[in-house]
Amino acid sequence: MESVISTNDLTIKFGKFTAVNRVSFDVKLGEIFGLLGPNGSGKTTIIKALCGLITNATGKGKILGLDIHKDSFKIKKRIGYMSQKFSLYEELTANENLDFYAGIYQMKKEQVKLRKEEVLKLTGLTPYLDRRAGALSGGWKQRLALACAIIHEPDVLFLDEPTAGIDPVARRTLWDLLFKLSSQGVTIFVTTHYMDEAERCRRVGYIYLSNLIAVGTVDQLRDLPEVSPKNSARLEILCESPSEALAFIKELPYVWESTIFGQSIHVLCEADQKSKLSDDLQKQGFGQPKISPIIPSLEDIFVTLTNNIINKELGGQK
Repeated sequence: MESVISTNDLTIKFGKFTAVNRVSFDVKLGEIFGLLGPNGSGKTTIIKALCGLITNATGKGKILGLDIHKDSFKIKKRIGYMSQKFSLYEELTANENLDFYAGIYQMKKEQVKLRKEEVLKLTGLTPYLDRRAGALSGGWKQRLALACAIIHEPDVLFLDEPTAGIDPVARRTLWDLLFKLSSQGVTIFVTTHYMDEAERCRRVGYIYLSNLIAVGTVDQLRDLPEVSPKNSARLEILCESPSEALAFIKELPYVWESTIFGQSIHVLCEADQKSKLSDDLQKQGFGQPKISPIIPSLEDIFVTLTNNIINKELGGQK
Protein backbone atom coordinates (compact mmCIF):
# COMPACT_ATOMS: atom_id res chain seq x y z
CA MET A 1 0.00 0.00 0.00
CA GLU A 2 1.16 3.50 -0.87
CA SER A 3 2.88 5.57 1.84
CA VAL A 4 1.23 8.97 2.11
CA ILE A 5 3.41 10.22 4.99
CA SER A 6 6.98 9.06 5.52
CA THR A 7 9.96 10.19 7.57
CA ASN A 8 13.52 8.93 7.72
CA ASP A 9 15.79 10.07 10.57
CA LEU A 10 13.69 13.21 11.10
CA THR A 11 15.55 15.31 13.67
CA ILE A 12 14.63 18.69 15.14
CA LYS A 13 16.84 20.70 17.48
CA PHE A 14 16.29 23.97 19.29
CA GLY A 15 19.75 25.14 20.22
CA LYS A 16 21.37 22.28 22.11
CA PHE A 17 18.03 20.64 22.91
CA THR A 18 16.97 17.75 20.67
CA ALA A 19 13.16 17.80 20.47
CA VAL A 20 12.89 14.97 17.93
CA ASN A 21 15.68 12.44 17.50
CA ARG A 22 16.02 10.48 14.24
CA VAL A 23 12.37 9.51 13.95
CA SER A 24 11.35 7.19 11.10
CA PHE A 25 7.85 5.95 10.25
CA ASP A 26 5.33 5.80 7.43
CA VAL A 27 1.56 6.17 7.17
CA LYS A 28 -0.49 4.45 4.47
CA LEU A 29 -3.30 5.78 2.30
CA GLY A 30 -6.57 6.12 4.24
CA GLU A 31 -4.95 4.99 7.48
CA ILE A 32 -5.63 6.48 10.91
CA PHE A 33 -2.20 6.63 12.54
CA GLY A 34 -1.93 7.51 16.21
CA LEU A 35 1.13 9.04 17.85
CA LEU A 36 1.28 8.77 21.64
CA GLY A 37 3.69 10.05 24.23
CA PRO A 38 3.96 12.20 27.35
CA ASN A 39 3.80 15.99 27.17
CA GLY A 40 7.04 17.37 25.79
CA SER A 41 8.00 14.16 24.01
CA GLY A 42 7.91 15.70 20.51
CA LYS A 43 4.45 14.89 19.13
CA THR A 44 3.38 18.43 18.25
CA THR A 45 6.86 19.27 16.97
CA ILE A 46 6.68 16.38 14.50
CA ILE A 47 3.29 17.56 13.20
CA LYS A 48 4.58 21.13 12.78
CA ALA A 49 7.62 19.89 10.87
CA LEU A 50 5.48 17.78 8.55
CA CYS A 51 3.15 20.73 7.95
CA GLY A 52 6.06 23.00 7.08
CA LEU A 53 5.69 25.16 10.19
CA ILE A 54 9.21 24.33 11.43
CA THR A 55 12.13 24.92 9.10
CA ASN A 56 15.03 23.63 11.21
CA ALA A 57 14.23 19.93 10.72
CA THR A 58 16.87 17.62 9.25
CA GLY A 59 16.50 14.14 7.85
CA LYS A 60 13.94 13.17 5.22
CA GLY A 61 10.20 13.60 5.16
CA LYS A 62 7.56 13.30 2.46
CA ILE A 63 3.83 13.90 2.25
CA LEU A 64 1.99 12.70 -0.86
CA GLY A 65 5.39 12.30 -2.51
CA LEU A 66 6.32 15.93 -1.81
CA ASP A 67 9.46 16.81 0.14
CA ILE A 68 8.72 18.61 3.42
CA HIS A 69 11.84 20.76 3.01
CA LYS A 70 11.45 21.78 -0.65
CA ASP A 71 7.70 21.56 -1.26
CA SER A 72 6.14 22.93 1.94
CA PHE A 73 3.96 25.42 0.03
CA LYS A 74 2.50 22.67 -2.18
CA ILE A 75 2.00 20.43 0.86
CA LYS A 76 0.01 23.09 2.76
CA LYS A 77 -2.58 23.17 -0.02
CA ARG A 78 -3.26 19.43 0.34
CA ILE A 79 -3.36 18.99 4.11
CA GLY A 80 -5.66 20.00 6.93
CA TYR A 81 -4.37 20.88 10.40
CA MET A 82 -6.33 21.02 13.63
CA SER A 83 -4.15 22.39 16.40
CA GLN A 84 -4.13 21.29 20.03
CA LYS A 85 -5.59 24.60 21.18
CA PHE A 86 -8.83 25.92 19.68
CA SER A 87 -7.51 28.44 17.18
CA LEU A 88 -10.54 29.68 15.24
CA TYR A 89 -11.84 33.26 15.47
CA GLU A 90 -14.13 33.25 18.50
CA GLU A 91 -15.85 36.54 17.60
CA LEU A 92 -16.88 35.19 14.19
CA THR A 93 -19.86 32.89 13.75
CA ALA A 94 -19.38 29.27 12.76
CA ASN A 95 -20.48 30.18 9.22
CA GLU A 96 -18.06 33.10 9.02
CA ASN A 97 -15.18 30.89 10.17
CA LEU A 98 -16.00 28.38 7.43
CA ASP A 99 -16.10 31.14 4.82
CA PHE A 100 -12.83 32.59 6.10
CA TYR A 101 -10.96 29.28 5.80
CA ALA A 102 -12.48 28.62 2.39
CA GLY A 103 -11.11 32.01 1.36
CA ILE A 104 -7.63 31.16 2.65
CA TYR A 105 -7.59 28.17 0.30
CA GLN A 106 -8.89 30.36 -2.57
CA MET A 107 -11.89 28.14 -3.16
CA LYS A 108 -14.36 29.25 -5.85
CA LYS A 109 -17.81 30.41 -4.76
CA GLU A 110 -19.63 27.46 -6.31
CA GLN A 111 -17.14 25.03 -4.78
CA VAL A 112 -17.55 26.61 -1.32
CA LYS A 113 -21.33 26.25 -1.41
CA LEU A 114 -21.17 22.57 -2.36
CA ARG A 115 -18.38 21.77 0.05
CA LYS A 116 -20.07 23.55 2.95
CA GLU A 117 -23.17 21.43 2.42
CA GLU A 118 -21.03 18.28 2.60
CA VAL A 119 -19.10 19.42 5.69
CA LEU A 120 -22.25 20.54 7.52
CA LYS A 121 -23.93 17.21 6.80
CA LEU A 122 -20.88 15.39 8.13
CA THR A 123 -20.46 17.44 11.31
CA GLY A 124 -24.09 18.37 12.09
CA LEU A 125 -23.16 22.03 12.52
CA THR A 126 -26.14 23.50 10.64
CA PRO A 127 -28.13 24.55 13.77
CA TYR A 128 -25.11 26.50 15.05
CA LEU A 129 -24.03 28.35 11.91
CA ASP A 130 -25.08 31.76 13.25
CA ARG A 131 -23.61 31.25 16.72
CA ARG A 132 -20.29 32.82 17.65
CA ALA A 133 -17.51 30.25 17.77
CA GLY A 134 -16.59 31.41 21.27
CA ALA A 135 -20.12 30.64 22.49
CA LEU A 136 -20.06 27.01 21.36
CA SER A 137 -19.53 24.15 23.81
CA GLY A 138 -16.22 22.28 23.75
CA GLY A 139 -17.53 19.44 21.60
CA TRP A 140 -19.11 21.76 19.01
CA LYS A 141 -15.97 23.89 18.92
CA GLN A 142 -14.03 20.78 17.97
CA ARG A 143 -16.53 19.90 15.27
CA LEU A 144 -16.21 23.43 13.89
CA ALA A 145 -12.41 23.21 14.00
CA LEU A 146 -12.59 19.91 12.12
CA ALA A 147 -15.00 21.41 9.56
CA CYS A 148 -12.60 24.30 8.90
CA ALA A 149 -9.67 21.87 8.59
CA ILE A 150 -11.43 19.83 5.90
CA ILE A 151 -13.37 22.54 4.04
CA HIS A 152 -10.86 22.40 1.16
CA GLU A 153 -11.00 18.56 0.88
CA PRO A 154 -7.46 17.78 2.05
CA ASP A 155 -5.86 14.43 1.26
CA VAL A 156 -4.12 14.34 4.66
CA LEU A 157 -5.46 15.51 8.02
CA PHE A 158 -3.26 16.29 11.04
CA LEU A 159 -5.05 16.39 14.40
CA ASP A 160 -3.11 17.39 17.51
CA GLU A 161 -4.97 16.01 20.56
CA PRO A 162 -8.36 16.83 19.00
CA THR A 163 -10.45 15.54 21.92
CA ALA A 164 -8.51 17.08 24.82
CA GLY A 165 -10.88 18.68 27.31
CA ILE A 166 -14.18 17.52 25.82
CA ASP A 167 -16.66 15.07 27.31
CA PRO A 168 -16.75 11.32 26.46
CA VAL A 169 -19.86 11.60 24.25
CA ALA A 170 -18.30 14.41 22.19
CA ARG A 171 -15.07 12.40 21.94
CA ARG A 172 -16.91 9.41 20.52
CA THR A 173 -18.85 11.57 18.07
CA LEU A 174 -15.64 13.19 16.83
CA TRP A 175 -14.06 9.78 16.30
CA ASP A 176 -17.10 8.65 14.33
CA LEU A 177 -16.43 11.60 12.03
CA LEU A 178 -12.79 10.58 11.66
CA PHE A 179 -13.79 7.05 10.67
CA LYS A 180 -16.09 8.47 7.99
CA LEU A 181 -13.25 10.60 6.62
CA SER A 182 -10.90 7.63 6.64
CA SER A 183 -13.45 5.56 4.71
CA GLN A 184 -13.45 8.32 2.09
CA GLY A 185 -9.69 7.91 1.61
CA VAL A 186 -8.43 10.73 3.85
CA THR A 187 -5.19 9.81 5.62
CA ILE A 188 -5.32 10.86 9.28
CA PHE A 189 -2.40 11.50 11.65
CA VAL A 190 -3.61 12.04 15.22
CA THR A 191 -1.92 12.57 18.56
CA THR A 192 -3.75 11.60 21.75
CA HIS A 193 -3.28 10.81 25.44
CA TYR A 194 -6.29 8.50 25.57
CA MET A 195 -5.52 4.79 25.31
CA ASP A 196 -9.04 3.90 24.15
CA GLU A 197 -8.62 6.33 21.25
CA ALA A 198 -5.21 4.93 20.38
CA GLU A 199 -6.70 1.45 20.14
CA ARG A 200 -9.07 2.75 17.47
CA CYS A 201 -6.12 3.63 15.24
CA ARG A 202 -4.96 1.13 12.65
CA ARG A 203 -1.36 1.58 13.82
CA VAL A 204 0.24 3.56 16.61
CA GLY A 205 3.66 4.95 17.43
CA TYR A 206 5.01 5.69 20.89
CA ILE A 207 7.46 8.55 21.35
CA TYR A 208 9.31 9.08 24.62
CA LEU A 209 12.02 11.63 25.39
CA SER A 210 12.22 12.64 21.70
CA ASN A 211 12.76 9.04 20.50
CA LEU A 212 10.24 6.88 18.67
CA ILE A 213 10.27 3.70 20.76
CA ALA A 214 7.84 1.49 18.84
CA VAL A 215 5.50 1.52 15.84
CA GLY A 216 2.91 -1.05 14.80
CA THR A 217 -0.54 -2.46 15.28
CA VAL A 218 -1.61 -3.22 18.84
CA ASP A 219 -1.06 -6.94 18.19
CA GLN A 220 2.44 -6.28 16.83
CA LEU A 221 3.30 -4.21 19.91
CA ARG A 222 2.00 -6.96 22.22
CA ASP A 223 4.42 -9.39 20.57
CA LEU A 224 7.49 -7.22 21.18
CA PRO A 225 10.01 -9.13 23.34
CA GLU A 226 10.20 -6.20 25.74
CA VAL A 227 6.43 -6.35 26.26
CA SER A 228 6.00 -10.13 26.38
CA PRO A 229 9.35 -11.64 27.41
CA LYS A 230 9.92 -15.37 27.25
CA ASN A 231 8.86 -17.29 30.35
CA SER A 232 6.69 -14.43 31.56
CA ALA A 233 3.05 -14.02 32.54
CA ARG A 234 0.83 -10.96 32.67
CA LEU A 235 -1.80 -11.15 35.40
CA GLU A 236 -4.67 -9.12 36.81
CA ILE A 237 -5.11 -9.19 40.59
CA LEU A 238 -8.27 -8.30 42.48
CA CYS A 239 -7.67 -8.19 46.23
CA GLU A 240 -8.31 -6.22 49.41
CA SER A 241 -6.52 -2.88 49.81
CA PRO A 242 -4.99 -2.77 46.30
CA SER A 243 -2.84 0.29 47.01
CA GLU A 244 -1.18 -1.37 50.00
CA ALA A 245 -0.95 -4.65 48.08
CA LEU A 246 0.83 -2.88 45.22
CA ALA A 247 3.63 -1.73 47.54
CA PHE A 248 4.06 -5.31 48.75
CA ILE A 249 3.96 -6.80 45.23
CA LYS A 250 6.64 -4.42 43.99
CA GLU A 251 9.10 -5.99 46.43
CA LEU A 252 8.51 -9.58 45.28
CA PRO A 253 11.59 -10.88 43.42
CA TYR A 254 9.59 -12.74 40.76
CA VAL A 255 7.46 -9.70 39.85
CA TRP A 256 9.07 -7.49 37.21
CA GLU A 257 6.40 -4.83 36.87
CA SER A 258 3.20 -3.86 38.71
CA THR A 259 0.70 -1.05 38.24
CA ILE A 260 -2.73 -0.09 39.57
CA PHE A 261 -5.54 -0.24 36.99
CA GLY A 262 -8.75 1.00 38.59
CA GLN A 263 -9.61 -1.47 41.37
CA SER A 264 -7.18 -4.11 40.10
CA ILE A 265 -3.42 -4.56 39.83
CA HIS A 266 -1.69 -5.58 36.61
CA VAL A 267 1.61 -7.41 36.97
CA LEU A 268 4.26 -8.79 34.65
CA CYS A 269 6.05 -11.62 36.37
CA GLU A 270 7.87 -14.90 35.91
CA ALA A 271 5.75 -17.63 34.38
CA ASP A 272 3.99 -20.17 36.64
CA GLN A 273 4.02 -17.89 39.69
CA LYS A 274 0.25 -17.40 39.96
CA SER A 275 -0.18 -19.77 42.94
CA LYS A 276 2.83 -18.39 44.79
CA LEU A 277 1.61 -14.84 44.24
CA SER A 278 -1.78 -15.78 45.67
CA ASP A 279 -0.19 -17.46 48.71
CA ASP A 280 2.11 -14.51 49.37
CA LEU A 281 -0.78 -12.04 49.24
CA GLN A 282 -2.87 -14.17 51.61
CA LYS A 283 -0.04 -14.51 54.10
CA GLN A 284 0.42 -10.75 54.05
CA GLY A 285 -3.25 -10.23 54.94
CA PHE A 286 -4.78 -9.18 51.61
CA GLY A 287 -7.61 -11.70 51.73
CA GLN A 288 -8.33 -14.29 49.04
CA PRO A 289 -7.09 -12.64 45.84
CA LYS A 290 -8.61 -13.34 42.46
CA ILE A 291 -5.80 -13.67 39.90
CA SER A 292 -6.43 -14.06 36.18
CA PRO A 293 -4.17 -14.08 33.10
CA ILE A 294 -4.72 -11.11 30.79
CA ILE A 295 -3.67 -9.90 27.36
CA PRO A 296 -1.70 -6.65 27.73
CA SER A 297 -3.71 -3.55 26.91
CA LEU A 298 -2.16 -0.67 25.02
CA GLU A 299 -1.67 1.09 28.35
CA ASP A 300 0.15 -1.99 29.69
CA ILE A 301 2.35 -1.94 26.61
CA PHE A 302 3.38 1.68 26.96
CA VAL A 303 3.91 1.40 30.72
CA THR A 304 6.24 -1.54 30.08
CA LEU A 305 8.16 0.23 27.31
CA THR A 306 8.54 3.35 29.46
CA ASN A 307 9.69 1.36 32.50
CA ASN A 308 12.27 -0.45 30.37
CA ILE A 309 13.79 2.88 29.36
CA ILE A 310 13.74 4.22 32.92
CA ASN A 311 15.32 1.03 34.27
CA LYS A 312 18.10 1.22 31.70
CA GLU A 313 18.80 4.79 32.71
CA LEU A 314 18.90 3.71 36.35
CA GLY A 315 21.31 0.91 35.60
CA GLY A 316 18.85 -1.99 35.54
CA GLN A 317 17.19 -1.32 38.87
CA LYS A 318 13.74 -2.85 39.39
